[in-house]
Amino acid sequence: MKRRRTNSDRVFNIIMYALATIALIISLYPIYFVVIASISSPDAVANGQVWLLPQDITFEGYIKVLEDSRIWTGYRNTIFYTTLGTTISLLFTLPAAYALSRKDFKFRKIVMMFMTFTMFFSGGLIPTYLLIQNLNLYNTIWVMVIPFCVNVYNLIIARTFFARSIPDELLDAAQIDGCSDFYFFVKIVLPLSKAIIAVIGLYYAVAQWNEFFKALVYLRDQELNPLQIVLRDILIANQAFEESAAEGAAEVMDLFELIKYSVIIVSTIPIIVIYPLIQKYFTKGVMIGAIKG
Repeated sequence: MKRRRTNSDRVFNIIMYALATIALIISLYPIYFVVIASISSPDAVANGQVWLLPQDITFEGYIKVLEDSRIWTGYRNTIFYTTLGTTISLLFTLPAAYALSRKDFKFRKIVMMFMTFTMFFSGGLIPTYLLIQNLNLYNTIWVMVIPFCVNVYNLIIARTFFARSIPDELLDAAQIDGCSDFYFFVKIVLPLSKAIIAVIGLYYAVAQWNEFFKALVYLRDQELNPLQIVLRDILIANQAFEESAAEGAAEVMDLFELIKYSVIIVSTIPIIVIYPLIQKYFTKGVMIGAIKG
């Protein structure tokens, strides 16, 4: 039966829509500003003339960024680290989360306690650095994908999802039919868990895509640098545009203003493109995993 809306309901809806619209504008405007600033005249940006539409459109910033071969090397490395790192993280996180969700796992509380402990305390940078060196992972591609591959926060979300979404009766019925734990996890649990796999996968992929600190500390070879380190070199070290410095300091500063906005767009486009494809799983998975226990 459809409930008749009262005047107070209509006023409430109008206020909520207005607040939601304001929140949407506040959230999206910084991204929009970066987009229009990246194709506008630096002078117009500096004078505050760019706030709604681009002024004196130019693509020189994008041209300079894309002409730098280090950008493509960084892209290649970041895509490789993101793909392999996300896969490895899911391979470790999902089975561990499912095992910890099983009530017949006697040591799950102790294991969970130790894992939670690591969320607040760590060995520190120097011991971790020495460990990475002793494992012969320093300055290799593996240092970007194997250490820290399991995020405890993501594991807790996945464990909660499995505990609430996979009923014990389903496991009992499968075991009566002779199904092993491994077969049950692969053939039944995973197909029923697409939402949480999409969410956890997106969390890991975004974290891996934006990874900066590990590469800064543990990578020495520039050919292994991810995109974030390359962008830092372009913005701060000013190594790619030494020739432009001879044209005059003002022109160089204008060029760097364009590049500053262009590299932000170049580095975020892949994540922006991927997100709508898994949005339906993301919303469902986040809501289910929001309650942790």
